[in-house]
Amino acid sequence: MKPNQTDHNRQKKAAVINDYSSFGRCSLAVAAPLLSAMRVQCCPVPTAIFTNHTGFETFSWADCTDRMDAYINDWLAIGLRFSAIASGFLASEKQLDFVLRFVQKFGGEDTLVMIDPVMGDYGRLYRTFHPEVAAGMRTLLDVADVMTPNLTEACILSGRPYDPKISESELSGLSAELCLTRPKDVVISGIEHGGELLNFVRSRTGDIDVFSVPKIGADRSGTGDVFATVILGALINGEPMAKAVRRAARFVSASVNRAEEMRLPLTDGLPIEETLPLLWSETE
Repeated sequence: MKPNQTDHNRQKKAAVINDYSSFGRCSLAVAAPLLSAMRVQCCPVPTAIFTNHTGFETFSWADCTDRMDAYINDWLAIGLRFSAIASGFLASEKQLDFVLRFVQKFGGEDTLVMIDPVMGDYGRLYRTFHPEVAAGMRTLLDVADVMTPNLTEACILSGRPYDPKISESELSGLSAELCLTRPKDVVISGIEHGGELLNFVRSRTGDIDVFSVPKIGADRSGTGDVFATVILGALINGEPMAKAVRRAARFVSASVNRAEEMRLPLTDGLPIEETLPLLWSETE
């Protein structure tokens, strides 16, 4: 018996447009298990495929731009609908247009659009990221309901110089600039301050919250991807932004603690296999 198109849509689903790294626990490799643990089906759209992420000295990768239109065509044909659409690392300027077209085709009043503008860290772009794509990333501000940049990415999007010692009042102005074209929730993550990591949250109503957690050890690869994905899953499940950010910060901290206990290399990412039960126990 051939299923009706509505049969596909009986479970919460998120289309996640991001790269896939086969080793290093980041991007789609963490999004799929994290969302599954939160009872959301992850529908991946690979933008690039890496042998391992770019934090390693050696890596190989393939740009998936030419294969991506098939996702729109085939998913429209079978009637897929999504609770959320999320984008992360984009490998080319054409992929910016793809995200806009994907949102146009699959977005709706009840579809959350999250943009994690994965471009760089520590004030500089990632090695594989083109400046033209960084400039074009601003076009996604027009469709985002939620944005989760780190400080470097927020500065790139606003055109401000990177300042790792940025004040809370300056963060308020920075986040406001990201909301000029469309009201949205903005989470600027991982800002180091006095032995803590601050997560600065500006709601679409203009309310400000700052959540901090102790900084544990050195920076680990993939923490931003884990943080953004847990926020995504929590929002899909109806949690308010403040609760979603707190949940994500707790989960990242627990996973970093476990990585330290296991003495894992920093490039190996977070051992979410060890900590996924924390999400199971908190998701109804």
